[in-house]
Amino acid sequence: MRPVFVGNHPAIDFLNTALAPNGKPIETMGDGKAWLEWLVAAGLLDRRAATKLARRSGAGALDESAAEARRVREWARDWLIRWRANPKGDRREEVAALNKLLARGTYGRQVMITGSELQVAELPRVETAGMLIALVAAQFAELVTKEQPALVKDCASSACTLWFLDQSKAHSRLFCSPSACGNRAKVAAFRERQRG
Repeated sequence: MRPVFVGNHPAIDFLNTALAPNGKPIETMGDGKAWLEWLVAAGLLDRRAATKLARRSGAGALDESAAEARRVREWARDWLIRWRANPKGDRREEVAALNKLLARGTYGRQVMITGSELQVAELPRVETAGMLIALVAAQFAELVTKEQPALVKDCASSACTLWFLDQSKAHSRLFCSPSACGNRAKVAAFRERQRG
């Protein structure tokens, strides 16, 4: 299955790489190749860098990196659940673990041309498969330092396990996708009204 990008944030989309529609678990990062493909699709790694890394690292190292990513994903999911429940709680242990993941990344500055403007960008340098997790760690660091915990939500559909960052004006979004789960909920409510 192809990964879904409905989270409005790469860290949330990373959580959504494990889903269970209607209770049937689906893993979209089952191996190193799928992990690399997800990073490229999420815009965290460019295709050329992914191809170079795949050649340099080999399938075994990439599979090991994917296994670590799955462990980090579950750790991050647990942390976000606790963060939403108690935004002011003690987070020292999680922050220390996140900082260890961030320390595995290296970044270099590069001047980029955007339209007619020049700007300096911090671009990741990924030289080993073990450094890939730092790309996601940077996204989690952004999420927990810049967003409100109450805006990290689960889809309201009982058949869906996807998460999203509610960026709606009134912060009243209920579903991961208005056209998928939201539409199904409207149809179900309409049918229920018709029966009543």
